[in-house]
Amino acid sequence: MTVRLRGHHLLCLLTFVGEGYTPSFTRNYHVVAGRLSAGEPIEIVEGPDDICAPMLGLAEVHCHNENIGCRDSRALAAAADLLGLPLGPGSVLILDDRRLQDLRGAFALGSVRAACDDCEWSALCTRVAREGFAGAVVRGAPTILKS
Repeated sequence: MTVRLRGHHLLCLLTFVGEGYTPSFTRNYHVVAGRLSAGEPIEIVEGPDDICAPMLGLAEVHCHNENIGCRDSRALAAAADLLGLPLGPGSVLILDDRRLQDLRGAFALGSVRAACDDCEWSALCTRVAREGFAGAVVRGAPTILKS
């Protein structure tokens, strides 16, 4: 199985500490975080993803808004530059420990946060990064070394 993620959720997962829009959203995010930490591959998708799923039935959901799509594009561009990978809809990657640490390091420095402009969670994410990502739920999958 793969975890379907939209672009900006590659950044959101770096600082997820168990807070979310609704209790069902937060429970679902914990499940997705466990799957990522276990090494399930990520498939980049356009639009709503596995994290968005509990929100899609709500009257005022922002998952389809154009500004969220722009946020996805900015996040993917920053992550692709950092990781040296082409990232777009259909791309598949594993969030191993090295990639997670690279993303978190760049996030803490602010170099991959263009997608975070005007995000309501930005202050929380800044605090989590400033505190060394203590309490962040997602852990990097073990890197498999080939001999």
